[in-house]
Amino acid sequence: MYFGKIRKQTSSRVPPNQNVTTAFPVLHYGNVPYYKDMKEWNLQIFGEVDKKLSFSHDEVMNLPQTLFKNDIHCVTGWSKLDNVWEGVSAVEIARLAGVKGTAQFVILHAEEGWTTNLPIKDFLKSTSLLAHTHNGELLTPEHGFPLRAVIPHLYFWKSAKWIRGIEFSKTDKPGFWEKNGYHNYGDPFREQRFSWDD
Repeated sequence: MYFGKIRKQTSSRVPPNQNVTTAFPVLHYGNVPYYKDMKEWNLQIFGEVDKKLSFSHDEVMNLPQTLFKNDIHCVTGWSKLDNVWEGVSAVEIARLAGVKGTAQFVILHAEEGWTTNLPIKDFLKSTSLLAHTHNGELLTPEHGFPLRAVIPHLYFWKSAKWIRGIEFSKTDKPGFWEKNGYHNYGDPFREQRFSWDD
């Protein structure tokens, strides 16, 4: 698989055994969703919240927007530096829903029943975002249009594409990759790639 121009790790920004690429590789399991009519799409917020919410695409785009620049690191070994994302902060979503103190985890639900999990403290980091734009351009379907998570301090599989639901949960619920051998947390600087890595 070709990842574009690649250079070896050059700074403390890049986790161990990662290679920096200028490309944006496309990796996913399952089909890429293509929407003919955005009225078919919505985002559900549910679980341990004071108020269940459902946002249309227009409503998401009309929420307060933020820009954030970060580096991303894929479990397959590539890193892409200085990405600029635009979207809605995870903190804003939690504020609107009124997350209860009983919520300890967040389960991201994507198309085709795909999920991934993370502790609530990671979802609520100031760097966590629900993004629709990358480097000034709307995401392509292959990269998660219309909305993907961006959780840059964890391996990039935790940044689920094609988000359709955000569940605030009392309990941890490992998702597709976690059930298939990937690490439950996924810290790239500790190389937590697989379930046996600590």
